Amino acid sequence: MTTPTRTEIKRYRPQDVERRWREHWAASGLYRTPDHVPGRENWYALTMFPYTSGDLHIGHWFAMAPSDALARWRRMRGHNVLFPMGFDAFGLPAENAAIKGSLHPYDWTMANIERMRRQLQSMGAMFDWSREVNTSAPEYYRWTQWWFLQLYRMGLAYRAAANANWCSSCQTVLANEQVVDGRCERCDTVVVQRRMEQWFLRTTRYADELLQHDELDWPEHVKLMQRNWIGRSEGAEVSFALEQPASDGTTEIRVFTTRPDTLFGVTFIVLAPEHALVDALTTPSQRAAVDAYVEAAARTTEIERQSTERAKTGVFTGVYCVNRLNGARVPIWIADYVFSTYGTGAVMAVPAHDQRDFEFAQQYGLEAPVVIAPPDYDGAPLAAAYVELGTLVASGRFDGLPNEEAKRAIAAHLAEQGWGGPSVVYRLRDWLISRQRYWGAPIPIVYCEACGIVPVPEAELPVRLPYDVEFLPTGQSPLALSEAFVQVECPQCGAAARRETDTMDTFMCSSWYFMRYPDAQNGATAVARPAADAWLPVDQYTGGAEHATMHLLYARFFYKAARDAGLVPGDEPFTRYFAQGQILGPDGRRMSKSRGNVVAPDGQVERWGADVFRAYLMFLGPWEQGGPYDVDGIVGVSRWLHRLWSVAVEAPAFGTHGSGDVDAAAARELRAVAHRTLARVTDDLVRYRMNTYIAALMELTNALHRAREAGPVDRGAWDEALRLATLMLAPACPHLAEELWERRGGAYSVHEQVWPEPDAALLERATVELPVQVNGRLRDRVEVPAGVAEVDVRALVEARPRIAEQLAGRRVVRVIYVPDRLVNFVLGDAAS
Repeated sequence: MTTPTRTEIKRYRPQDVERRWREHWAASGLYRTPDHVPGRENWYALTMFPYTSGDLHIGHWFAMAPSDALARWRRMRGHNVLFPMGFDAFGLPAENAAIKGSLHPYDWTMANIERMRRQLQSMGAMFDWSREVNTSAPEYYRWTQWWFLQLYRMGLAYRAAANANWCSSCQTVLANEQVVDGRCERCDTVVVQRRMEQWFLRTTRYADELLQHDELDWPEHVKLMQRNWIGRSEGAEVSFALEQPASDGTTEIRVFTTRPDTLFGVTFIVLAPEHALVDALTTPSQRAAVDAYVEAAARTTEIERQSTERAKTGVFTGVYCVNRLNGARVPIWIADYVFSTYGTGAVMAVPAHDQRDFEFAQQYGLEAPVVIAPPDYDGAPLAAAYVELGTLVASGRFDGLPNEEAKRAIAAHLAEQGWGGPSVVYRLRDWLISRQRYWGAPIPIVYCEACGIVPVPEAELPVRLPYDVEFLPTGQSPLALSEAFVQVECPQCGAAARRETDTMDTFMCSSWYFMRYPDAQNGATAVARPAADAWLPVDQYTGGAEHATMHLLYARFFYKAARDAGLVPGDEPFTRYFAQGQILGPDGRRMSKSRGNVVAPDGQVERWGADVFRAYLMFLGPWEQGGPYDVDGIVGVSRWLHRLWSVAVEAPAFGTHGSGDVDAAAARELRAVAHRTLARVTDDLVRYRMNTYIAALMELTNALHRAREAGPVDRGAWDEALRLATLMLAPACPHLAEELWERRGGAYSVHEQVWPEPDAALLERATVELPVQVNGRLRDRVEVPAGVAEVDVRALVEARPRIAEQLAGRRVVRVIYVPDRLVNFVLGDAAS
């Protein structure tokens, strides 16, 4: 295919160059990725797709531009690289816009997608747009609904009663995001908890497997976040016998404890306010107090209940149970520091050996017998809970055992007696996916009086969202107000039935989108096994670590379920994961419109060009750390690319061999500098050190500039160095590299060229130019033998007049010497 027409200009105009090449790339289908290319191994590179909020922000660019550079580099290294893009398009902001009366969620979202697609295309990334996904499109959410049905058939989707955030003023259920400091974000009314029938996914079935990260090349802090979130606890389940059966016939209360060694010290049992037995256990004399406490707890947020600084509160139910190990009579209390979602929703309290229980016992005058003796314990009341290792006392047959050994012995004894036994629980909860809102994938379930819960047949998918709905604060999804949507025939018996009106959590859509890209146009299934085998799992995933305990965890659960259904290969969705840092405002604070420190990418691209903006974001600091956006810093990057353009377009004076006007040593050194840069850049890209990658290219540009200014240049050395510079530039600045490659007669496209290998013979240096700094400021440069020892460097440098003048009369505090890189004299006050 012919290359696009260009104007023969010597001045670098980024916008003209970039527009021209983006159009040509699209017309030539350069980034369309086939499933197989002979001789090339597949590589699936993926960066998290954006939510359709309306505009790409600088954080999107900071994640995507370096990811694109790495994908391009992989392609040049010989891989068949898939680098797709799409839109996470369902969710609450769209519905909020509708409730405020501005736009329908569909119209709002589609307009945002059009705008964001143009912004993404301006980036010049190698996205394969033929595989684009939009999670709000029926062609996509049809398969989200299909996945729900597979999970339902596998026993991983179920319906149960659960608490929801309820605003009595708006008469509506609120998502967690809509609750601010325990109040409704719309009207500031105190939010309470209301129990509702909702849908869950059984993530806890995979809890142990989700704890395994051994085969994953992920940041350690992300793996730790997931382990802590899952929260595996080993201990024992223990049965306490009720003195009298509860009103519902219950005869025991079961608790989970990580400290079975303290069982002989239990002085009260605590139930969560939401525990199913609260109503059945409470005596008439305590009914009013218990009901009032439960109602107050419903108005308290989970964060408040978990606070260690908040005073402990509780109420006695009026009922006792019996500790089976020692026959002690144990009162049963209710307290909001216990949660129904952890363990059994009931805990045994041992005040002498748990600080939280100790504070509660002191508050309500409950006993605190010691059953694990501190060293030199004299029998006096404890001033605080003793939580260290020790020996059991006052524990019957287990007296004298070290408490760690006693944990195992007592758990085994419980199992022998039928009173419980060893057990494992998790902090992880099953995933509640029901959302009482409109803009989400409808849950494909029908309720029939005769047949009960009936899945929608796969042939009838998708269950489409109706366009004409009312957005009213009724406490239900707007779908519940649409008779045309709700009223339906039962798929099994044909009788009148009603649809589920909840929609799915938007994370449901993003938990499998990476599986759709390999087969995005398939209308027969979510992903065919040949496509899955070709591309899955993802080789490299990039995105923010803030998704560690939601998206990344949900996606792992989803993939393991898909594996168990025989749909995908392997055990994990993302072999490698890299978490980039965060871009801050120029003032060093998080960007916020209210602070006035937001830097809009569109304005930067319009002013400087996409390549300058891309390169600056890679250069500003380590990718995993991020940093503040420096308006002055981008000026320097722009100057660099203009200088590189000048070096490439304005040819130097060339000499000829044998004429004496070309220095053979200088020619070899120019080639050596280019090859050393290539080795350094390759290592940087392997290690995702994007800032030093750009720095190395800047240094090479300066070397080329100095060689041009120094006089006649060897044409072979110049062409080789410039060729390598252009190839190394291609991943970071794709438009400029394509332009320079084409101007120098290279075959289209630079992005289809093979990444070069450095010439080992040119990597060894006889001498190096060593920057000399004084108190961190460059004062001189000196040519020294490569690998020279520090003592010899100091002797050589201190003898140079410029440095001798700087050191005169000053005390040298220390000398920092980085072999072959720099020497820095740190000076103190005047020498004594």
